[in-house]
Amino acid sequence: MYLIILLCAIFTIIFGALVRDALIQGHLKKYNLLWVSETALFLAEIPKHTIKIFFSDLSVPDRFPSLDGFSGTPNSKESYLLHSRYDGDKQESVIELVNLTNFKIEHTWNPDIDLFNNDIKKEGVFKYLNRDQNNARARLHHPQLTKDSGLLFRIGVLRKIDQCSNLIFQNKNHRVHHSIELDNHENIWIPTIIYPSKLPISKVGDKLIEDRGYRDDAIAKFSPEGEIIFEKSVSEILIDNGLEYLLFSVGDNKFTHDPIHLNDIQPVNFDGKHWKKGDVFLSLRHQSMIILYRPSNNKIIWKMTGPFFYQHDVDILDENRISIFNNNTKVFNKETVVDGNNEVVVYDFTTNEYSSYLKESLAKSEVKTITEGRSEILPNGDLFIEESNYGRILYFNANGTLRWTHLNRANNGDVYQVSWSRILHSQEDIKTIQKFITNKKECNV
Repeated sequence: MYLIILLCAIFTIIFGALVRDALIQGHLKKYNLLWVSETALFLAEIPKHTIKIFFSDLSVPDRFPSLDGFSGTPNSKESYLLHSRYDGDKQESVIELVNLTNFKIEHTWNPDIDLFNNDIKKEGVFKYLNRDQNNARARLHHPQLTKDSGLLFRIGVLRKIDQCSNLIFQNKNHRVHHSIELDNHENIWIPTIIYPSKLPISKVGDKLIEDRGYRDDAIAKFSPEGEIIFEKSVSEILIDNGLEYLLFSVGDNKFTHDPIHLNDIQPVNFDGKHWKKGDVFLSLRHQSMIILYRPSNNKIIWKMTGPFFYQHDVDILDENRISIFNNNTKVFNKETVVDGNNEVVVYDFTTNEYSSYLKESLAKSEVKTITEGRSEILPNGDLFIEESNYGRILYFNANGTLRWTHLNRANNGDVYQVSWSRILHSQEDIKTIQKFITNKKECNV
């Protein structure tokens, strides 16, 4: 018995060492034995993948057991919520157009993702599309209503559907991720992943093009019809602007496969003192960095790091200020946590000063999504927040009082994820929605 215990202990140590070697591609690679550690990693991940097979994994912790659906006072001014959420009753994701003056659902989109997936060749970056992004698992990220009454969203693939959730187009050649934003020509700005990486070995080293290696994030502009117009690797942008050192970590690993993690592209639609029309703001999560980039000459015009961590969602407030959703996420003792609560950081270019918008209100409401998250400061000073990790949306009055919340709770009592919902409040938004509602068709459900 003691011998068996000893052998089990030795086996456990060796197995753990093999898994670690696979993750960092360490010593065994030198001897062409990486397949041994890769096999150990495959075996170690069986429980995780087994759980994913039998559970949707889109439920979230229930931090607010007293909340269910909308709670609070509707908005007095006409505004709408393009609400992307996982419907725990249907066990599918839906997008709802909600009138925020009465919390009434004006329209629901429920596209057949399985049908859309069947029209995409499954190889390379789309190899596991049917397995991981099917009707039961897909999240319909960052929906955007277009002037022709179409709806954009992304699930690894950029897609556009009509009022009845029928497919208008899907781009089959580019893997997209994170935010969707339109410029004033209705062009679509969205992060992509260049697969396989096209970075030249001579510039950045052979480790960046290994099969398990580098995530080559890029900024991309698509036409309103979904055709690629422009794509540029963020790594190449950094290299071309003398910032190559940001691509490499320090310590034992000396390399990370995702040093950038581009999560937002905000197009600049007007000339100002600090930027020009056609520029884009970029949020690089893993650098805790915001960049102002000029595609016309491939130049970084401005950059800053902190005071924010793991940030998302850059918005242009006026000709002098931007806002940033600060997750305030840090790694303490190998655990990823929010240090206090999320913040909305406002930066003023004219004074070079930062401020935290409605800081006490976010702290009081315990807003603390570890990843993801959205914010928008409205022209009247009100604040919209999506706490993605916990299925909650909050709306604050300009004086900091909480006006209303929504918690994505299903009839079974569980809470499910929301996926980068969007508040629509501008005159242009209202015009687009009124046209949509006026011309709304009867759809076969």
